[in-house]
Amino acid sequence: QVQLVESGGGLVQAGDSLRLSCEISGSTFSDYDMAWFRQAPGKEREFVAVTRRTSQVYYSDSVKGRFTMSRGGVRNTVDLLMDTLRPEDTAVYYCAAGRPVLSSIRMANMYYYWGQGTQVTVSS
Repeated sequence: QVQLVESGGGLVQAGDSLRLSCEISGSTFSDYDMAWFRQAPGKEREFVAVTRRTSQVYYSDSVKGRFTMSRGGVRNTVDLLMDTLRPEDTAVYYCAAGRPVLSSIRMANMYYYWGQGTQVTVSS
């Protein structure tokens, strides 16, 4: 059974950096597109970034240039390095795994497996 576990959330100030990690077990990240989504209170779950099985990475416009998604070295993980954080980045961040077609990579319902989420709070 595939399981995803996120770590690395916390409380930071605007302009700070934070690194999130997602560890996959029961499979390897090369079997799936690995994505990050986030959900702020009262809002829908929002696409952040995805690393496809092809290794190509896509970002939402709101984080492009500030966030970097990468594979986490020897561990079976994917990381999300978040720089120049803003208060509007405050949300619960979720890791997800799936096999969406390219036109659907930003759609949460295209992903099969989800982590429990990790809270990121950015104070102004």
